[in-house]
Amino acid sequence: MADEDEGLGLDEGGADVGAPSKGGKGLLLPGLLKWVAIGLGAVILIVTVVVITTKVAGGNNAGTGAAIPMTEDYTITREILDWYTSLGVIQTKTMEANPASVRVDVVLGYKKEDKATSTEITQRTVELKDFLRRYFTQKTAEELRPQNEENLKIEIRNAINDSILSSSKIKDVRFMTLDVIQQ
Repeated sequence: MADEDEGLGLDEGGADVGAPSKGGKGLLLPGLLKWVAIGLGAVILIVTVVVITTKVAGGNNAGTGAAIPMTEDYTITREILDWYTSLGVIQTKTMEANPASVRVDVVLGYKKEDKATSTEITQRTVELKDFLRRYFTQKTAEELRPQNEENLKIEIRNAINDSILSSSKIKDVRFMTLDVIQQ
């Protein structure tokens, strides 16, 4: 059995032959390096798991890191309006020698929940219809082309605010239909 003990490198006291003396300074550096390597490996593993989890949870969006700043300079908020739609279709002819037929359905936008404007528009419906009929009668078919619609809307809005409505103002004019039919 003594031969077996010699093969294991043990001496009589049971201590390892290659072990340093009782001071332990030889084991300090390798033990420290071992724990630093384990800690570094744990940090790398945790970071990898977090990155993979956020990519899976975020849907692998390419732009997740690039947030677009939203300030008042970049956001356009349009006012929400109530619309007066009861004027109905107005039918007239243009002012040319060979007049075109015009069919238009105009709606008027005013501030949301502004009862005074709604009431005044309702009270002046006859004047508004007459104004719109005269307005389109004074135009030519060329002036009523689609590329001129924005100018027409602005002219109508300004004229209604200046000449017809007294205590309130409309904010917008829209055409539900604007048909110009040449004869």
